[in-house]
Amino acid sequence: MGAALSNSAALVLFSGGQDSATVLAWALKNYERVETIGFDYGQKHAVEMKQRAIFRSRLADEFPEMATRLGPDHVVALDLAGQIAGNIATYDVSRSEMLLRKKYIPGRNLIMMSLSASVAFRRGIETLACGVSETEYSGYPDCRRKAMSAIEAALNEATGFSWSVQCPLMELDKAGVWRLSRDLGGSALLELIREETHSCYEGAREKRHSWGYGCTQCDACRLREKGWREFSATSV
Repeated sequence: MGAALSNSAALVLFSGGQDSATVLAWALKNYERVETIGFDYGQKHAVEMKQRAIFRSRLADEFPEMATRLGPDHVVALDLAGQIAGNIATYDVSRSEMLLRKKYIPGRNLIMMSLSASVAFRRGIETLACGVSETEYSGYPDCRRKAMSAIEAALNEATGFSWSVQCPLMELDKAGVWRLSRDLGGSALLELIREETHSCYEGAREKRHSWGYGCTQCDACRLREKGWREFSATSV
């Protein structure tokens, strides 16, 4: 049995990308203790697993006030999701083939939030924080507020605990995410996110762009670049 859940602690679903890195900085500003969790499911862009550790290390080194609140990292092997996505490629569904080509896992956030709650329970943490947004995303229905509220309700009903699912980026576009990063940690945090986070679905890190590394062609890169361009045009 885990300790009583603390509302002064948060577990951040940290993928190593721009959004979850911003949520990690947000949590470190708002909670006394913050731990992170990542999922290794055989993703094509596995470079993000490497960048997770690099970002956390540099964040602790360069932001001492955040380092005092940053707790352990937890990595969960979720190879079952990778097996399903990789092996079932001709499933006849009414959804567009686009989702199949992306190796879409229906309800992926539901799976990850459920496993995160299990880890949080054992760590005595009440709050689960993630970087989903319904403003600019690639069409995944479980990124909407309605879906995340339903996940929170399901977790509470299924476990008997009162989990708090926080999605601080939910109403922000990508320019807003860049702006929030700046507000949280100034130009130093912006530079750290540009240099060490990874969003590209193709795993490309060969060339550095103004907004970071990526292929420039996938949805994640296009949204990240668009957001940086809009943020840069309006920032003062």
